[in-house]
Amino acid sequence: MGRTIEIISNFPKFVLAEGLGTVVDTAVLWILSHFVFQKYAGEYLIAPVISFECAVFTNYCTAFFYVWGDRIKSRTFKNFLRKYVLYNLSASAVFLIKMVFLLMFELLFGWSVVICNLAALCISGLINFSIGEWVIFKRKK
Repeated sequence: MGRTIEIISNFPKFVLAEGLGTVVDTAVLWILSHFVFQKYAGEYLIAPVISFECAVFTNYCTAFFYVWGDRIKSRTFKNFLRKYVLYNLSASAVFLIKMVFLLMFELLFGWSVVICNLAALCISGLINFSIGEWVIFKRKK
């Protein structure tokens, strides 16, 4: 029962952290696309990659220090970096999964891209939380 309560208490923190990452992603993308990059490749390829990485770093820091901070026993730079690499890889894989669902929803239901993205975010968010909970920040026995 205690484990279930811990998961239930971590999930809202995770959603809050992901919301912060979304704000960072959107702000960085807007700044880069309006003030830094003027050509298509910069605006539609380079800027989104940079903004995604900024969001991943923001999400990771909030996960490391806030969401699952009580599980971090060794707060060394090496441990921070090792977990960050895993988190970044999983976030990138989950992003690809999100894209598959987004495209699948559009194909199956013909919804707008925003609705498809929101539905895909719900699924990818659960996957991302699960990876954080049971892989990257798993509770040591």
